[in-house]
Amino acid sequence: MSIKMMSRHIEPVLSDSQRIRLEIQEKLRNPDNPFNMKVCQFEAGTQNQPQRIPSNFDSRIVGCICQEESETISWMWLHKGKPRRCECGHWFILVEKA
Repeated sequence: MSIKMMSRHIEPVLSDSQRIRLEIQEKLRNPDNPFNMKVCQFEAGTQNQPQRIPSNFDSRIVGCICQEESETISWMWLHKGKPRRCECGHWFILVEKA
């Protein structure tokens, strides 16, 4: 069984010029998905082998689309190094982005 996920980063408060500079840098680094906002499809994670979610931050909001036909998203906070179980039973863990 595979699941789809959406994720959002927590960003610090930035000035307009800082935000524009970061946008340009991200678009140059990864033109297809500069803000990691595309829906990713993963295999189900278990408690012993949770699905690894990369992040540059200590915390991240992750959404799990538990069933392919589902019209809702189960949102949860992930904190680095602490595995978390979704309502559907899939496990996730936040790791340092390579």
